[in-house]
Amino acid sequence: MSKSIWLDDLKKENYKELDKDLELDVLIIGGGITGISCAYSLLDSGLKTALVEANLIGEGVTSRTTGKITYLQENVYSKIKKYVGLSASRLYFKSQKEAIKTISNIIKKEDIACDFIKCSSYVFTNSSKISDLRDEKKLLESFGAKVYEDISLPDGSNNKYNIYVDDTYVFHPLKYLYSLKKIISKKIDIYENSRILKISKCDNYYMCMTDRYTIKAKKIVLASHYPYFIFPFFMIGKVWLEKSYVSALKVDNFLDFSAINVDRNVMSLRYHKSGDDIYKIYLYESHNIFNKIYKNISDNSLYSWTNMDIMTGDHLPFIGEVSKNFFLATGYNTWGMTNGVIAGSIIRDLLLGRDNLYKELFDPRRSINLGKILNYFKALSSNVLAYVTTMITNKNKYCKLEKIDGKHVYTYNKHRVYARCPHLGCFLVLNKIDNTWDCPCHGSRFSIDGRCIDGPSNYNIRYRK
Repeated sequence: MSKSIWLDDLKKENYKELDKDLELDVLIIGGGITGISCAYSLLDSGLKTALVEANLIGEGVTSRTTGKITYLQENVYSKIKKYVGLSASRLYFKSQKEAIKTISNIIKKEDIACDFIKCSSYVFTNSSKISDLRDEKKLLESFGAKVYEDISLPDGSNNKYNIYVDDTYVFHPLKYLYSLKKIISKKIDIYENSRILKISKCDNYYMCMTDRYTIKAKKIVLASHYPYFIFPFFMIGKVWLEKSYVSALKVDNFLDFSAINVDRNVMSLRYHKSGDDIYKIYLYESHNIFNKIYKNISDNSLYSWTNMDIMTGDHLPFIGEVSKNFFLATGYNTWGMTNGVIAGSIIRDLLLGRDNLYKELFDPRRSINLGKILNYFKALSSNVLAYVTTMITNKNKYCKLEKIDGKHVYTYNKHRVYARCPHLGCFLVLNKIDNTWDCPCHGSRFSIDGRCIDGPSNYNIRYRK
């Protein structure tokens, strides 16, 4: 089934489209883990707030996660120490622990049923990176974490070396999100299928336009996956995309652990209970040029989908103010559940004029560091190479490419769409796993009939005669 397991058999309430002009203190754009977390944190702020989502709440990137809540994130702390420094690495560790505590407290306070289960988190290697993991273990222990080592995982599989911690969790991300959505909607207006097409700065406020209505807001929180409306922030030199397969296979036994490796071909796994059924959720083959990874997934997979993450050069997210009263949260480096939650707390404090411990660490305008310098050309070349690759390989056996009235058009089955992404003109790729048209340059996604699902594009690609 070409569908995320989190979207199956969910009871959800849809919210109305924007049907009038609004005047607000704060407008949150995006209804994933970041936008919902930010809205929840503002419930008692006294600020007149609304949230708009271009499609349906939670059905973007949050629905494609593996649902891990962990601070053991490959060997990220060693990388941050190398590129930014020891104090930054320690502070990032503190932020992830705080995010986990925040999620746990919210679930307990609001009595949210979201399959929240404590489990051990493992990082393993089958290559020559044993010394890297040993260094990571020592670093984490210096931060106060209890880290253990072994050569086997709880499922019996042996590796060259594992490290693990036992105070992390997994959950059902959309059950959590939908529960928060109901709570938030009692005080904050939520609008679905309401896409912001243009933002203009006017004196001390912003004018945000949909196709029919205007929202006047003093402050903007851009909580979409790939940020837009932030020229000249130059995202193509700061981030690149990483694409992965995800499968959910039915198994006999539930094991309370999650794992990820640090080898070249990333593999990640966890287990999930759904009624009487047990699934092993398995992510694999992550890399940053994704038009080549679309192939058939094993027939043993009851669910299969693709996942996309935004990677930053110094392994730290961008969370904070990018221009006066305009706030951004993105670049979670595959760890969106914890970073999306901590983003809500950080942005709340910035909106209210409070100090925040992580403000400088995650500041989108932070100063140049080694990681940003070393990975600048990686980010830039990845974007350029994705564009060039699609120019060369835009023809494939699944769809017909032709030029009609000067425009490139794809025909697939009975669907006819414009072949170039409206954002910056990259040729789109047919993703037969998710049955979507995807942009390999900046991650825009479109339904098979051409409806825009994810930005930075804001426009549909349906062919019009």
